Amino acid sequence: MNLRAIWTIYKYEMMRMKRTIGQSIAGPVISTALYFVVFGSAIGSTIKSIDGISYGSFIVPGLIMLSVLTQSISNASFGFYFPRFTGTIYEILSAPINYIDIVLGYVGAAATKSFLLGVLILATAFFFVPVQVQHPFIMLLFLVITCLTFSLLGFIIGILADNFEQLNIVPMLIITPLTFLGGSFYSLKMLPPFWQTVSMFNPVVYLISCFRWSFYGQSDVSLNLSLSMIGLFLLACFVGIRWIFKTGYRLKT
Repeated sequence: MNLRAIWTIYKYEMMRMKRTIGQSIAGPVISTALYFVVFGSAIGSTIKSIDGISYGSFIVPGLIMLSVLTQSISNASFGFYFPRFTGTIYEILSAPINYIDIVLGYVGAAATKSFLLGVLILATAFFFVPVQVQHPFIMLLFLVITCLTFSLLGFIIGILADNFEQLNIVPMLIITPLTFLGGSFYSLKMLPPFWQTVSMFNPVVYLISCFRWSFYGQSDVSLNLSLSMIGLFLLACFVGIRWIFKTGYRLKT
């Protein structure tokens, strides 16, 4: 493992965040704050509580997940696709460093940006709604795992994408709808039995449910099942990246 190479890639990607802080940090925080105002105050005044939790507080974990998932994918996919677009990626691939070093540098930076974004949104939530975090260490640990997992997915997308438009397909047309339908704004118990069963096929349900448990000690699905699902997804992303670098798929052309 080449720590110098990892740090160089990581530092470069973090410096890029400083140049685009309005787009990568300020924009998502402001848009999420609007969600707190609209859903927490306006709609929350008509929905008193869900499972004994005020509606404004109930939606906080889901809104954090919404921003973290989309930004993790976007940060990692753009971070790796741009060197492919400019052709500088071949300098990295020809350097005497392992593919693990490359992945750790890009994914580590993307995950760090998403983690900071999640913490900032959580801090912002305290200004709008009452928030209680019953298991702060588990919450932070799960946030880190989620950022890493979806940054790995974004890294894969950055390898597979042919243009900048394709970078936004997964976060905008897949992840965002799945998050909205994954219990961000409601409890699965509020749905008819048929739609509760259908929702179990939505992988984001397990992420939001586990994350909400770390806040309020309540979830729609078991904690062990949620952790197992994200563990399998994390493993699948690792296997996919390893296969791509071993075969050179989409990297040698």
